[in-house]
Amino acid sequence: MATLDNRKVIPLALAFALASGGSMLSAQAVKVEAGIPSYGKTSGVSGNLNSVGSDTLNNLMTFWAEGYKKEYPNIRIQIEGKGSTTAPPALIQGTSQLGPMSRAMKAEEIDAFEKKYGYKPTAVRVAVDGIGVFVNKDNPIKCLTMQQIDGIFSQGRACGGKAINQWGEAGVTEGAFAHQPISLYGRNSASGTYGYFKEHALCKGDYKATVKEQPGSASVVQGVTEEKYAIGYSGIGYKTSGVRAVPVAAKPGACIDDSPENVITGKYPLARFLYVYVNKAPNKSFDPLVREFLKYVLSQQGQETVVKDGFIPLTTKIVQEELAKLQ
Repeated sequence: MATLDNRKVIPLALAFALASGGSMLSAQAVKVEAGIPSYGKTSGVSGNLNSVGSDTLNNLMTFWAEGYKKEYPNIRIQIEGKGSTTAPPALIQGTSQLGPMSRAMKAEEIDAFEKKYGYKPTAVRVAVDGIGVFVNKDNPIKCLTMQQIDGIFSQGRACGGKAINQWGEAGVTEGAFAHQPISLYGRNSASGTYGYFKEHALCKGDYKATVKEQPGSASVVQGVTEEKYAIGYSGIGYKTSGVRAVPVAAKPGACIDDSPENVITGKYPLARFLYVYVNKAPNKSFDPLVREFLKYVLSQQGQETVVKDGFIPLTTKIVQEELAKLQ
């Protein structure tokens, strides 16, 4: 633990919420909407704050924690990011107050929490993300359909496509890539990105045994950077100059890149909310330490951090909805 000093293009609720949430985010310049309030420091905030959960959110949680500590220098914050699957048990056991997750909690995770406390955990949306399908920067592949992605990564091809093991089978017909086997990189099963990709890109099918499972998103991108014929997936915030995000098509001929505009409008096929789950008893006030951290995350300062880390900020409308949960 680090101490701080059926496949869908996009969930409909996300598409409608984003489309109705205010001004369009530009692919050229992502900006935080002016209607999102700035954070204002308050009194009564002290103590130790623990976060256990998503690796995808690990950098964001660390940056948010750094900004929060500037407001309250005497607090102590610990961040652990080993995967979304670790968040629900930590919240249930009371070893963390914050449970960052790159996917929504599963029904069985919510049930386990409710069995312990008698009420459901509170989910707070904190950012928008697209899962990038990354290849080495020298790879000439122009587009992949969701069926092709399934054919590359899954062993059972539940989406109905053909098995793809070489780059030539994926559409690269010229040059050195055409006859080269595809090397696969992915996340481990503790990861919310692993689960989301399995459900939405593999139609809930199983991964090939040859996928090199990595403990973090940065490791996936590093592997694809170093291995010329590799492909991998992770949150768009982890994109580097060593990789290229392949445009993705929900159906042949409709290639969509992972620009902020395409993610937030739902055109990009692999888009999702990022969450922080917390334990809030009904009709009881939040611990000020937890409440103010979430208010900071949902502020101008917090959402500007989202942009700086390569993710997509929430709209004013969504921020207002999430702030209402903190009352």
